[in-house]
Amino acid sequence: MTTTQPTKKLTNDVDRCVDEAIEGLISITPGITKLAGHRVVLRDDLNDVKKSGKVTLLSGGGSGHEPAHAGYVGRGMLSGAIAGSVFASPPTSSILAAIRAVGRDHPAGTLLIVKNYTGDCINFGIALERAKAEGIRVEMVVVKDDCALTGQELDDRRGLAGTVFIHKMAGAMAENGLSLDQIKQTLESACCSLGTVGVCLYPCSVPGAGPSFTLGPQELGLGLGIHGEAGIKQIQISSANEVVATMLDHMRDSTNNCRLDFKTGDEVALLVNNLGGTSNLEMSIVARSAFQYLNRAGVKVERVYCGCFMTSLEMVGVSLTILILDQDRRRASYLDQPTSAPAWPSVCHRHGNISLGKEIQVPEQDSSVSSSVTSKGKKMSNEESKRIKAVLSCVCNRLMESEKLLNDLDTSSGDGDCGSTLRRGAEAMKTWIESEELTSVSHVAGHMSIIAEEAMGGSSGAFYGLFMLAAQQALGDQPGLGDWVEALRQGMTSIMKYGKAAVGDRTMLDPLDAAYRILKEGLTQNSDFMQNLGDAVKAAEKSAEATSKMAARAGRARYVNPDLLGRPDPGAMAVAIWLRAVHDALTTV
Repeated sequence: MTTTQPTKKLTNDVDRCVDEAIEGLISITPGITKLAGHRVVLRDDLNDVKKSGKVTLLSGGGSGHEPAHAGYVGRGMLSGAIAGSVFASPPTSSILAAIRAVGRDHPAGTLLIVKNYTGDCINFGIALERAKAEGIRVEMVVVKDDCALTGQELDDRRGLAGTVFIHKMAGAMAENGLSLDQIKQTLESACCSLGTVGVCLYPCSVPGAGPSFTLGPQELGLGLGIHGEAGIKQIQISSANEVVATMLDHMRDSTNNCRLDFKTGDEVALLVNNLGGTSNLEMSIVARSAFQYLNRAGVKVERVYCGCFMTSLEMVGVSLTILILDQDRRRASYLDQPTSAPAWPSVCHRHGNISLGKEIQVPEQDSSVSSSVTSKGKKMSNEESKRIKAVLSCVCNRLMESEKLLNDLDTSSGDGDCGSTLRRGAEAMKTWIESEELTSVSHVAGHMSIIAEEAMGGSSGAFYGLFMLAAQQALGDQPGLGDWVEALRQGMTSIMKYGKAAVGDRTMLDPLDAAYRILKEGLTQNSDFMQNLGDAVKAAEKSAEATSKMAARAGRARYVNPDLLGRPDPGAMAVAIWLRAVHDALTTV
């Protein structure tokens, strides 16, 4: 017998639930407004903030974590928050629009505070790079406070409820007039003294779907994330004291690479976070248990916060976050500083009638994102355009035909939608190439980047968007074979930079690297191009198949039991599929 939570939801339209939630929040919360055309909540006094010369702060991520992130927008905390769909990273276009709104013509600069999830890191990273290219001063801090992942490297730690402490300290420093570099340096230091572990009694259910996993009637999930995923292991339910002890013992376990080493004599801030469906009675009991544990360990709790800070919809469970305070007590002072953000405890709310529809307009340049990234390159001939359209059409058809295969492969290592995600991108790309004049190679690469980000979405869209954006930079006016090979290299490099993956990690990088090596060697030896391309495709296909025997060290698959990963990685197989389509198309055009 398994125990699940009800899937009933008080919504109107599953597809618009995030938009309606934002509208409702705007209507009941003074001091915030919405960025037109985007799921972005902003302070309504941004002009005053800019005039004061203070650093602006942005954060965000998937919806379903309320009150994060929009609940932390206000004086003394965030300048704005960008929302994605439920448990999905926000699109690059919205992140970039928010950066422009708070950072354009603002010499003090803007700081992005990002949780360490692949989609968030990539989408915020792309937006950061584009904003920098426009001359906007912007930096990024990535929060990695998860202490659950025994055996993982520090860079694999997810961003959890500890992110709220980072929001609060950043807001206080910005309000005090500290520089962008000072704030970033202080936060990066604080992140090294931050740890979180969670436990779940009942799973949540995404609107329109059932529970994300199951637990036995006497089981708890230890070490879960905040996106509805199961924990690292199941433990038997016991008393609150014993459960809390298990959580904190795991957090400080000396054999855990991702541990937080708090010890006797340390002064800490404690965050007891409700994952969404836990009663207040239980929350107070858990807080008491945590106090008792820390007191016995000789750790002094200087600050404590208890409530809903970073939820996972209606998941019944709790997470414990510990921030080790510094000796000069700056971190404590930043936590104590007043804020108008409604979700931070013990704040003074401002009152007034708020219009449901109030919003500010997107800065004008937002409407020209596509042109700003696709204007390079020499206009191609009609023959070249026809050839590229034929190749891209073949790629799109092949990916659409492979939807079921890729979804099936993804069921054991992800959320079962890899094929559907690529099919959406392929359909959008095919519609574009059939209706638009292709002006240059760079124009095509740039627009493919936009389509990947906006039509595909998720991590796959972010990866391919990042790949095409980087590859575009290598394609000059009249790209030769060497330029195409270099574009492949730069695309892989960009994915590795923001995706934190490497060749050998069981990802799309493996077949891309296999193909690149063959193409590079053929270029050096001046081999026949089509023969060389055929060899490269075979190498990519062999590499993709070989991922079935590789350990996953990146993406969602790294959290899956290795015994369940006996089939090829879907992202790697997708690369082999479209590379083969490119080869087949070129042999016929």
